[in-house]
Amino acid sequence: MKKAMLAATLAILALGGAASAQAAWPDRPITMVVPFPPGGPTDLVARVLAKQLTDQLGQTVVVENKGGANGNIGMQYAAAAKPDGYTVLYNTSSIALSPNLYRSLAFDPVKDFAPVSSTAVIPLVLLVHPSVPADTASAFVDYARKHPGKLSYGSAGAGNVTHLGALLLLKSLDIDAVHVPYRGSAPAMTDLVGGQVQVMTNTLNDSLGFIREGKLRALAVTSETRSDQLPNVPTVAETVAPGFGMGAWQGVVVPAGTPAPIIDKLNAEILRALKSPEMQKQLKVQGAQALGSTPQEYAAYIKSEIARWGEVVKAANVKLD
Repeated sequence: MKKAMLAATLAILALGGAASAQAAWPDRPITMVVPFPPGGPTDLVARVLAKQLTDQLGQTVVVENKGGANGNIGMQYAAAAKPDGYTVLYNTSSIALSPNLYRSLAFDPVKDFAPVSSTAVIPLVLLVHPSVPADTASAFVDYARKHPGKLSYGSAGAGNVTHLGALLLLKSLDIDAVHVPYRGSAPAMTDLVGGQVQVMTNTLNDSLGFIREGKLRALAVTSETRSDQLPNVPTVAETVAPGFGMGAWQGVVVPAGTPAPIIDKLNAEILRALKSPEMQKQLKVQGAQALGSTPQEYAAYIKSEIARWGEVVKAANVKLD
């Protein structure tokens, strides 16, 4: 009897301690894992969010870059972290691409994470080197169709959204071009500026500087509406592919098993951050559009994107292992 009472008392104390820890969250720095290198389009937005959350929570949110393998290294690292709210993953659409591209992953993008909220979406922009004789999307399509296989398009890596987004667009336009994968967007953009490749669909925030300097020509954006940063650049949908729309979306997930009160609090703080004037300003500068959702809405969206990109990958017969 005494043993049973002792066990019950210990259980109550343990539950009380857990509840107290959840109520006090966060009482130390939080690590935000970014599964891509520093300075890239994902990292830029993640750091803006990390700074805003630091100000709101009164605890430092430290960005830790763990790039490689289309984000899989960072995602695996975060999936294996202790589910206590002190490790969060700033994820991208790669969380929906990887299960379709890799036959075996060391983590399950659905079972091993608990979605918190979507954060932002960055349109892709169809870019060409100035040597390409096309000033509009329509002229580009005409030229590319007349010269099948002559143009090459770069990407931040095989299976990356810059690869599959371009593939989806080119296929829909009946354009035959050669894919040249790079290890990140920076080297791909360097070769695009240098003319080693002639075409790329890259994220808007990673492309604005090159466009404004006249080093690259922007023909169209992939969002449903025009970007405030490039108001004179039309959408793909209004020019060459009616109904076409896509972007590089981002969000926050935590390791599965993270207590619901912590997820709810983090969700509330992210939504608050996305509405803050400073973050709105910084996102606009980068051409990104704020999103925001409930954990349940984000979970449903991730699952729908896994299904959507699965069809694209299957049709293109793309496998990375």
